[in-house]
Amino acid sequence: MKFRNYLEAITGIGIYPLISLILFVAFFGLVTLYVIKGNKKHFEKLSNLPINDKN
Repeated sequence: MKFRNYLEAITGIGIYPLISLILFVAFFGLVTLYVIKGNKKHFEKLSNLPINDKN
């Protein structure tokens, strides 16, 4: 038997791809909102971290 046949035999297996998609979209949306609404000065400070050796 192929692996696909095993997965098709499991009852309710179709919900897992949907849950994965919902989690991915929710995470991506939250990160996008964080970047859009985030403090620009904080992001500027973080972007200069590898360059500045003072702190």
